[in-house]
Amino acid sequence: MTYCVAAVLDVGMVFASDSRTSAGVDHVSSFRKMRIFATEGERVIIILSSGNLSITQNVVNILDHQSRNPDAKKTVMNVASMIEVAERVGETLREVKRRDGPYLEQSNVDASATLLVGGQIRGERQRLFHIYNEGNFIEATRDTPYFQIGESKYGKPVIDRVIKCNTEILDATKCILVSFDSTMRSNISVGLPIDLLVYVRDSFRIGMQRRVEEDDPYFTMIHQQWGNGLRKVFAGIPNPDWTVGA
Repeated sequence: MTYCVAAVLDVGMVFASDSRTSAGVDHVSSFRKMRIFATEGERVIIILSSGNLSITQNVVNILDHQSRNPDAKKTVMNVASMIEVAERVGETLREVKRRDGPYLEQSNVDASATLLVGGQIRGERQRLFHIYNEGNFIEATRDTPYFQIGESKYGKPVIDRVIKCNTEILDATKCILVSFDSTMRSNISVGLPIDLLVYVRDSFRIGMQRRVEEDDPYFTMIHQQWGNGLRKVFAGIPNPDWTVGA
């Protein structure tokens, strides 16, 4: 299991992904689930992935290989719009699943995969897409400016309460890290390190990129203050005045 979040704001975009792929008493594996395709001054494209690791790695590696081929007609690095990027990612996901899916299913291996694709190409606005397992996709809107994939239920409540289109980029970043802390508290299959990336609208370059490790002081502070704050708020809520045992 994994957890990835991406948000598109008036001022920019925030992307985050954990790196845990399996967990158990004696086995934990970590792989990056964020891939960056960028040409400074022209485009910045971020892909986050969840699901079968072999499927998602094949998808992003094929996209990367195509983008390095000067003779390729349509790649994520030469198409003119973000929707064409989303179409190319969806098509590649279908291609990989057609090739590998039946063999995985023969061994009762789940071949499902989903991806988040976001960024900005010069000449158009920043955009964010959720690519489904079947290769189709939807786009984030002002009503729903963020997407989650993977183990999303534990981190969703805080994001729902905080992130809107007009949220400041540092507030959104903080909120997303809180959502990771909440998720990791409740599910061992999501864990550090977290890959975090911030993109400022119309900058066409990576604004901030950070890997949040176990000893990261800011994330440790979030973990402590969020837990303490929740307990204080809970303690301050009046008890119900219903008659107990009536």
